[in-house]
Amino acid sequence: MASLRSQPNLLDRSIPPRTIIWSLAWPTILEQVLQVTVTYVDSAMVGSLGAQATAAIAVPTSTIWLVNGWMNAFAIGFSVLMARNLGAGKKDRANLITRQALHTSIGFGLVLTFAFLAIARILPAWIGAEAEVQSLASTYYHYIALGYLPNLVMILISTLLRCSGDAKTPLLLNGLNNVLNVILNFLLIFESIPIGFATLPGLGLGVKGAAIATTISVTITCMLLLYTLFTGDRAIRIHLGQKAHYEKAILKNAIRLGIPVALERSTLSFGQIVFTKMVGTLGTTALAAHFLANTAESITYLPPSGFSTAATTLVAQSLGSGDKDLAKRFADTCTMLGTALMSLMGVVLYLFAPVLMRFFTQDAQVISLGTTILRIEAFAEPAFGLSMLAFGVFRGAGDTRRPFAISIAGMWLLRLPLAYLLLRTTSLGLLGVWIAMASDLSLRGIISLVQYRRYTWLDSWQETH
Repeated sequence: MASLRSQPNLLDRSIPPRTIIWSLAWPTILEQVLQVTVTYVDSAMVGSLGAQATAAIAVPTSTIWLVNGWMNAFAIGFSVLMARNLGAGKKDRANLITRQALHTSIGFGLVLTFAFLAIARILPAWIGAEAEVQSLASTYYHYIALGYLPNLVMILISTLLRCSGDAKTPLLLNGLNNVLNVILNFLLIFESIPIGFATLPGLGLGVKGAAIATTISVTITCMLLLYTLFTGDRAIRIHLGQKAHYEKAILKNAIRLGIPVALERSTLSFGQIVFTKMVGTLGTTALAAHFLANTAESITYLPPSGFSTAATTLVAQSLGSGDKDLAKRFADTCTMLGTALMSLMGVVLYLFAPVLMRFFTQDAQVISLGTTILRIEAFAEPAFGLSMLAFGVFRGAGDTRRPFAISIAGMWLLRLPLAYLLLRTTSLGLLGVWIAMASDLSLRGIISLVQYRRYTWLDSWQETH
């Protein structure tokens, strides 16, 4: 586990910005690689059960993204506030913010759990999934929702640690989470598990087993991350025996930072739900291809996600110390490197689209359709990467409203109307839906570049403490 002594001084001007950025980015990128690998393996395991099983997981996926977006918004609100105070040298206040975030997460996590246990019963029918898929989808989401409290705490602590400069601990423990998930998948999904010349018995729970495996693994990881906050020598730590203390200013500022992020994620996720509903009208093959192509595309997010996280941390701490020039240097370097790598990943996506699809399924129709839509999406990757990097910078500066406005413009003013128009007036089907999505991502990139280059985000957080 990373300790305070092993963490670099992020604001040390004698260290080249790229060195500091890379020290934060590489653990996050590697962590994302592990998560995507597990997602790939998970999807391949379920995909081996047939198109109906894949479609059952596809149905609640957009809703799961919605809830995860809210969890990340909650985490960002408190974590950026903590990083700002840490950069200003106010370690005691940073720890107070950490403690208050943890206490608040319990109530929020319980609300999410009970709300979405109820939603799990009605969502598949509302999406318009075929009758055979609805029962599987409802069961899958029920068990995912049971893990929402530990999942929220896991995301919160991981984000707090990254924004404090410790990206290695989340890497190690979330990596363990992924390994546990794969092992439990084997044990819970299949009736038998061949290992060399031997065969181990499994529970054969299918889709339900995949969800249970996820919930068990996040619960174990949550407990380990909690342990890290009470032990070790790191920038933030909670001490046993401390009384719960709520400060209205902390909650107010965390909400001010988190609400626009939650609205942004909601804008995108509600749009994705409507998007999935449109795809659902095209049949099980299109729904399966749509889900698996989205899963395959997630490999391209790895470089920008790491540099975006680094940008958020470094901009927040630099501005907390009052050094705008250093914040600008970090932001420019993160944006340049992350966008360049995302462009490279777009080339990879185009060239290896058939290979990626064949990893998940042997259904020839799903592979063919998924390959075509992935190659459409590949052309939008540079712009998408640019928007991800700019959003990371904006959030680190405390400007969480700008990403929300840009997301509304892309999703609701372009993607959904264009997808609806192409579905109604052409025979493109799923291809039309993904053309609309690529157009949205391109527009977001263009707007983000214009907004970023104005550098008004450097002065956007003057009233937050």
